[in-house]
Amino acid sequence: MEFVNQLIYIGLGGLFGSTARFLVSQFSSYITSSFPLGTLIVNVTGSFLLAFILYSVIQGRSISPEFRSFAAIGFMGSFTTMSTFSYESVRLFETYNHYFAVLNILLNIVLCLVAILAGRALAITLFK
Repeated sequence: MEFVNQLIYIGLGGLFGSTARFLVSQFSSYITSSFPLGTLIVNVTGSFLLAFILYSVIQGRSISPEFRSFAAIGFMGSFTTMSTFSYESVRLFETYNHYFAVLNILLNIVLCLVAILAGRALAITLFK
């Protein structure tokens, strides 16, 4: 795939990923403002979707380089929020909300690993 075309697909994916991230964050803030639920949701969902896409390719599913650039690099790169997760965890510690800080760290790490395994399992099951 031509380099400029790849950049366009990545940029479009980034546009949609960052927009989706914003919408998830806005929606989750209506549920709770004391816990960074939006970040948790996008990290877990992003982990699942990235694993599903990449393991689908490993299982022999033909996915175009354009779609992989759009989805795996562009969309997932702007949708998932590891830097935000890290910042929010530190802020929770700084505000002496240690319970939520530890809960946030544990849930993000454990649930994202589980989401990777679930996305892998789904791709293997569907495309075996």
